[in-house]
Amino acid sequence: MNTEALITMVLTQGIVTAFAVYFFYKVLTIPSKQEPDSFTENDDEDIRQDAEIK
Repeated sequence: MNTEALITMVLTQGIVTAFAVYFFYKVLTIPSKQEPDSFTENDDEDIRQDAEIK
């Protein structure tokens, strides 16, 4: 393998690895999004009485 090919291969692997590490770090450090809790939001609603639990 000649020098140009080796340099190209190492640079490409370095760039791909850098992107993978950057986005993996970004995914791990984003703050969690507060999702609504369907049970606490419906506390004031009446429970359906027409369906019996068997």
